[in-house]
Amino acid sequence: MSGGVPPRSSRVRRIVRGPRPEAVPSLVARACALVGLLDVAGGVFPRFRHSRMHSFAEVLPGSFGPFAAALSLSAGVLLLLLAHGLRRGKRRAWRASVVLLPAGAISQFVYRHSIVGALISVALLVPLLVHRDQFKALPDPRSRWRALANFVLMGAGSLGLGLVIVSVHPGRLIGDPSLADRITHVLYGLFGFEGPVDYQGNTSWTVAFSLGALGWITAVTTIYLAFRPEHPAARLTEEDESRLRVLLDKHGRRDSLGHFALRRDKAVVFSPSGKAAVTYRVVSGVMLASGDPIGDVEAWPGAIERFMDEAKAHSWTPAVMGCSETGGEVWTRETGLDALELGDEAVVDVADFSLAGRAMRNVRQMVKRIERAGYETRVRRVRDLGEAELERIRRAAEDWRGTDTERGFSMALGRVGDASDGDCLIATAHKADEVPGEYGDLKAILHFVPWGPDGASLDLMRRDRSADPGMNELLIVAALQAAPKFGITRVSLNFAMFRSALARGEKIGAGPVLRAWRGLLVFLSRWFQIESLYKFNAKFQPRWEPRFVVYRASADLPRIGFAAMQAEGFVSLALPLPRFLRRRSGAPRACAHAVAERDVRAA
Repeated sequence: MSGGVPPRSSRVRRIVRGPRPEAVPSLVARACALVGLLDVAGGVFPRFRHSRMHSFAEVLPGSFGPFAAALSLSAGVLLLLLAHGLRRGKRRAWRASVVLLPAGAISQFVYRHSIVGALISVALLVPLLVHRDQFKALPDPRSRWRALANFVLMGAGSLGLGLVIVSVHPGRLIGDPSLADRITHVLYGLFGFEGPVDYQGNTSWTVAFSLGALGWITAVTTIYLAFRPEHPAARLTEEDESRLRVLLDKHGRRDSLGHFALRRDKAVVFSPSGKAAVTYRVVSGVMLASGDPIGDVEAWPGAIERFMDEAKAHSWTPAVMGCSETGGEVWTRETGLDALELGDEAVVDVADFSLAGRAMRNVRQMVKRIERAGYETRVRRVRDLGEAELERIRRAAEDWRGTDTERGFSMALGRVGDASDGDCLIATAHKADEVPGEYGDLKAILHFVPWGPDGASLDLMRRDRSADPGMNELLIVAALQAAPKFGITRVSLNFAMFRSALARGEKIGAGPVLRAWRGLLVFLSRWFQIESLYKFNAKFQPRWEPRFVVYRASADLPRIGFAAMQAEGFVSLALPLPRFLRRRSGAPRACAHAVAERDVRAA
């Protein structure tokens, strides 16, 4: 393993601050959103149209007759929908805006004969045309599930906005319709039918056309998303995986997270020489890489450049989760990005590990107690297990998962027992029961991936809920004790977020800010197992290796954090399905460094 930070290659250009959005798309997006909001207000609220602000409303796209409210509302909603795409420089959002704005200008002139109103649309159209070269971003990965999500969200939004439209004409209402009548009127109106609520004068027509416009927008956008060409999320191809395995064979010893690059729900970019690569997944517009680049450290800059070019082409926010200190230095130097310490990885040197001594007393007592209860352990390579036993382990790992959502991204392989992963280690705990369970005497599973030729990295922890507490401690000790016969000299355990803050904050002399930060982390541990995971790792007396998050700007951190939580499985925006309808992969994806279960707790 070569050390140090590689010099910047003369063939690789330095990217000053990454693909930061340009000023023009951002300003155009804000103008688009403002005009959209004003259009919606002008189409919905009659007092807005006829108050002292009427003179300002005169210059808004759309007209305010029976057709006008619908036109104004349609233009406003569509402009609001396009604003986000314009801010990211998306080509398709630019095309839609170029079509929509002239339509708004024409409606101004035809229905209201407002030259000033038409000029407002033209004024927004001009910078779009002049700076069209700044709207080149390609589409994001997508699937037709977005059509269903759009239908649900737009339908709910249309229902809420429709209730406002129906209720903002109290002086024109005939009678006193109930809330149920108003909801019924909105639902009928969205489909173009007349509902039970009546108004005086032309108000009935205005409300009807406005509701119809909302229904039309919901239908058109849903149909568009359902029938547009699919751009599915990239997957690791067999060729990509083969090339990555070659790089890992040569350079896999450098990073304990290297083998996790072989997750098949990641995409990959290679350096021009093919000697380095960066794997990533796109989540909510964030291009999320994990760990260090794979391969020859001298070729990292070329792979990083390709990564940044891909982010710029799609207007994705670049981010790296869990890179090492060396990786962070290369990323920040080559791209101008910033780095922030995220936490520490627990690494145990096998030669130094022993159950003797006061520091290991709790672990030693726990292991002895479990062994006296009749449990035994086995540590084997995946290639040494029979297919029948591997299948039983796969099914057990799937059924013992403590959450409905499969967790893991940066420190999870996403499969168990694959034929291509013969070098992986599986540690299992067994107990001969009087009445064997569904999985025989199997009670717990730990899965380790290779970390070069002489290391292993913890991937997955699973146990039967009926088993005695302490299964994970038992299997980790068994794996460490068996490691020498496999030629393993170091084992990477879990990743402890904000470990240094937790450790320093509980010491004498810690300042009020550090104590307050630690208190917040302890509070959040109720949901995210931050403190308990750190204490679990500390039992094995590891050395701590810092890990970093690399980001473009501080304002991106909340978005990156949310995307990382989605990738790790803590947050899911997918529509929930009954368990029996979910596709079973047979290879559970787990996040050993983020287990939100009793698996990480001390007995």
